[in-house]
Amino acid sequence: MRAVLFDDFGAEPRIADVPAPSCTPSGVVIRVRASGLCRSDWHAWMGHDADVRVPHVPGHELAGVIEQAGDAVTGFAPGDRVTVPFICACGTCAQCVDGQQQVCDRQQQPGFTQWGSFAELVSIPEADTNLVALPDDLDFVPAAALGCRFATAYRAVVNQGRVRAGEWVSVHGCGGVGLSAIMIAAAAGARVVAVDVSTDALGVAQRLGAVPVRASAAGDVASAVREATDGGAHLSIDAYGSAATCENSVRSLRKRGRHVQVGLMLGADAMASLPMDLVVAHELEILGSHGMAAHEYPQMLAAIAAGRIDPRPLVGRRITLAEAPGALAAMTVGTHPGMTVIELP
Repeated sequence: MRAVLFDDFGAEPRIADVPAPSCTPSGVVIRVRASGLCRSDWHAWMGHDADVRVPHVPGHELAGVIEQAGDAVTGFAPGDRVTVPFICACGTCAQCVDGQQQVCDRQQQPGFTQWGSFAELVSIPEADTNLVALPDDLDFVPAAALGCRFATAYRAVVNQGRVRAGEWVSVHGCGGVGLSAIMIAAAAGARVVAVDVSTDALGVAQRLGAVPVRASAAGDVASAVREATDGGAHLSIDAYGSAATCENSVRSLRKRGRHVQVGLMLGADAMASLPMDLVVAHELEILGSHGMAAHEYPQMLAAIAAGRIDPRPLVGRRITLAEAPGALAAMTVGTHPGMTVIELP
């Protein structure tokens, strides 16, 4: 099969012919029809994730059609249209039994612990635990965004962040996760402030209903957010993942506010410092959010079906598999507004 392959961390990715994946008894092989290009894929390419081994095929946001199903799979069959969370759970550990598959003790991640979805085919383990059936009226391109960015933002805002109507929400970083968080928070009745360095990204955020705040090296982001939110955000989301955005998010909160860290904190940012004096004095909450389990998808899909949220406007561009290596490498200097999705025939 054709796939995007890199032979070393940071080395130029390329299109290559590689062996097709095999199907395990409890897993499936999916013919990929769409795969999102995410900053997490860039982290994998740069060697920031210890689980990645080279040579490697990245990609973890996918939607497609089951090509082959193992004999032990009972809930899905070849021909089914599906997507999958980027955390593939084992289904049997203590976390999975407790319904917390997104922090499975034996999790696998396409594009990280195994070859991913920047390819014509990808294997998914434990299909009955991890697959999500797609509604017939949801196309593959917006569906590909659900597995990581949109679903991650949904759980971060609704479940972990406990957003309420009328609250102020600040979102730091207006890439795919950030724009999704803005849409979801606004749909919940919250008032949203969007923070980014990119004027283009802030323009998209403003069209989604957010008040834009442009971040710059010379500006005090937290003060600007507190001013825009009449004293600070009730809920703040770091959707980018850096020492600066994490600290700005925490400092943007009003007393008893909630910070949710969604953007990956890897490399030099993994040990970022936080204003713990404010955390104690203002009784702030610091929460992590790591994807969303497959069994939680129906609530989100119902909101999409009802028209309350819609991932389609968040797709900034569609590219071919042949264009994916260049697009991945280009993330070193910046990101395209909205989500970039690879379409495959």
